[in-house]
Amino acid sequence: MAYVISEDCIACGTCIDECPVGAISEGEIYKIDPDACTDCGTCADVCPTEAIHPA
Repeated sequence: MAYVISEDCIACGTCIDECPVGAISEGEIYKIDPDACTDCGTCADVCPTEAIHPA
């Protein structure tokens, strides 16, 4: 089950550097590629707005 990023995302970039598989892409609201996500949860752990949750 991949993680998803909600509308609470402030596009701060903190999660991108933490993703070990590069599954997160930039944008007004960042997105996680569900096919690349390994469900490790690292991105959710570092998100300052708690915008990242399991799908």
